[in-house]
Amino acid sequence: LIENQVDLIGMNKKKISVVMATAMAASMVAAVPMTASADDTVELTFMGWEASPLETQAVQDGIAKFEEQYPNIKVNYTPGLAGSEYNAKLLSSAAAGSLPDVMFVAAESYRNIVAKGALMDITDKFNEDYPLDDFIDSSRTIMDVDGHVYGISSCTVSPILYYNKDVFDAAGIEYPNADPANCWTIDEFREVAKQLTTDDIYGVYGLETVADTLNAQLLSNGATRYNEDYTESTMNSPEAKEVFETIKAIRVEDGSAPDASTLDAVGMSATQMLETGKVAMLISGSWSLQELAAAGMNVGMAPLPSYGEVLTTGQAHLHCISATTEHPDEAWLFLQFLSGMDYQGALTKSGLWMPNRHSMYEDDMVAQWYDDSVHGDSYKLMLDYFENAVVDPTAMQKSTQARDIIAEETDMYFKQDQDIDVTLENIDTRINAAIQEVLAG
Repeated sequence: LIENQVDLIGMNKKKISVVMATAMAASMVAAVPMTASADDTVELTFMGWEASPLETQAVQDGIAKFEEQYPNIKVNYTPGLAGSEYNAKLLSSAAAGSLPDVMFVAAESYRNIVAKGALMDITDKFNEDYPLDDFIDSSRTIMDVDGHVYGISSCTVSPILYYNKDVFDAAGIEYPNADPANCWTIDEFREVAKQLTTDDIYGVYGLETVADTLNAQLLSNGATRYNEDYTESTMNSPEAKEVFETIKAIRVEDGSAPDASTLDAVGMSATQMLETGKVAMLISGSWSLQELAAAGMNVGMAPLPSYGEVLTTGQAHLHCISATTEHPDEAWLFLQFLSGMDYQGALTKSGLWMPNRHSMYEDDMVAQWYDDSVHGDSYKLMLDYFENAVVDPTAMQKSTQARDIIAEETDMYFKQDQDIDVTLENIDTRINAAIQEVLAG
C-alpha cells in the first residue's frame, strides 16, 4: 500500500492543504452518523494509558469536543496501565474477545497485536477527502502492515535538544542553532557540555535513554538496529560502538552527565533538573515541551547534535479499532477526529506533540497550532526536521522484548563496565532469540 501511494514530494502540497483544511472544517459540523438516530446514543469504550496528568486532561478535553460534534456518541475513556503491562492487557483482552471499541496501541507492539487479528482493517476507509498520502513518511510506514492499515498514527514525537537559556547566559555561551543545516556536531556539543559543567551544574542529561534518544544517534552515525525486514538485530557494528563509547566518555571522562541514579538521589525528574538549572541541556522527546512551557522556564530548543547525518526519528502510538466492535462507523468517526485539528492540533499547540500530516505543516495550518508562547521563534526552523523524521526502528521491531534487552545490556556497559564488544554481541544474540520466538509463533 505504501509503495503504491503517490509521493507527496512530487505533488502540489498546497492543493492537499486546501483539501485537508476543508475536510477538517467539515468534520466540525458533520451530521449525526446514519448508523444511529438522534434519539439513540452509541457508547464507545476508549482505553489508553496515563502518560501524565496534562496529557490525560488533554484527551478528556478532546473527547468533550467530539461529543459536542456528535451528540449521539458518548465516549467512555479509561486511562490506566502503561508500558509492558498495558501491552499485556491488550493481548489478554484480545484473546478473551473483550477489547474496547477504540484504544491506544504502542507503536512497538502494533504489529504483534495486528498478527493476533485483534484490530479492524481500515485500509479502505481512506479516500481523497482523507488521503493516506497526507501522513508523513515515518507515520505512514508505521501504520502500514503488509499493505494494510489497522490504526492511525496519533501524531509524531521526536527526540530533540532542550537547553536552559539562563545557564547559557550566565556562562556566556552562545545558544545552539535551531536550523538543522547549522546544528552542532557531536564533538561541538561535547565541548559545550564540558564548558557548562560546574560543581553545581551538569552539562547534559539524556543521551543514553533507550526509549527516547538512542536510536536517532545510532542512525545519525550510520549504524542500524535491524536488517531490512527487521528479522535480525544488527547492533554489533563499529558505528554503534562509537556512539556508545562517546556517550560514556561524556559521562565518565568529561564528568558532564549524571546517570539516572543521580536524579533519583536528588528527587527530581529530568525536566525538573533542566528547569532548576541543575542540568544545562536535556536530550528528550518533543513531548517534554508541554511540561517545560507550562513551567514558564526560559527554555530553548534545537536539533540533536549530529554524528554525521542530521536527523531525528519519529513515531507515536496509534489509535485503533477493535475487530469485534459493534460500532465500526462511529469508531471510525472518532479515529478521524483524533487525527484532526480539533484534537491533534490542540495537543500540538500545547507543545505535547508534533503533527503527523503534511497538510498541517503548510503555512496556513501552522498558523492555527503554532503558539509563540510555547514554541518560541526559532522552533519554526525545525518544522522540516520533524516532518522528514526517519521512522524509529523500535516502532517496526518484531519483538517487544528488544527495548528491555537493550536497556539491560547498555546499563551493564554504562554503569558496571561491561565490555562494549560483549555488550553489543549480547544485544544481538538476545534480540535475535526473541525475534525467532515471535516468528515461530
